[in-house]
Amino acid sequence: MDMQGSRHLAVTQQQAWDALNDPEVLKTCIPGCDKVEPTGENQYAIGMAVKIGPVSARFAGKINLVDVMPPNSYTLAFEGQGGAAGFGKGTAKVNLSPAAEGAGCELAYTAQAQVGGKIAQVGQRLVDGVARSMAEDFFRRFDEEMQRRYPEATAAEAALPPLQAPAAEPAKGIPVWVWIAFAVVVVLGLLLLAR
Repeated sequence: MDMQGSRHLAVTQQQAWDALNDPEVLKTCIPGCDKVEPTGENQYAIGMAVKIGPVSARFAGKINLVDVMPPNSYTLAFEGQGGAAGFGKGTAKVNLSPAAEGAGCELAYTAQAQVGGKIAQVGQRLVDGVARSMAEDFFRRFDEEMQRRYPEATAAEAALPPLQAPAAEPAKGIPVWVWIAFAVVVVLGLLLLAR
């Protein structure tokens, strides 16, 4: 499974970087997650419950961050086991950059993941749909957490006039990540993710 997407965030690049590296923020934002604990430098243990179609399981996994270039990017390598439900492993590249116009920053990600066991047997479309849904849920929760932590950034962005897209450009929807980018990575890694 390959996923990619981007998301505009109202907070600064440094604020987004700090949040994406805060285990408590990630635990709050990753659907079904009840554990994100540092186990070493750029290493985390994660635990979460996942349901894909008829398969429900508790996954335990680990995430390693490599090619860390604060506050711009990192690559996540993840793997997780869900007992008889199966396993997930993969990588995700997360990039943060200042917004081209206005306030805030841009988060972009690409993720590749493989799943096996019962999870893989429920069908790729179902797994893809759940992963995308979880990634979207992660970004919604992450946006809400950033608004709670940095209300001044959200208020400053709301005060800016709306950006006008050229008439020839189609409107863009909210693409799906994570980690996950992190969410996708974590989700796909333990179900399959966020760093």
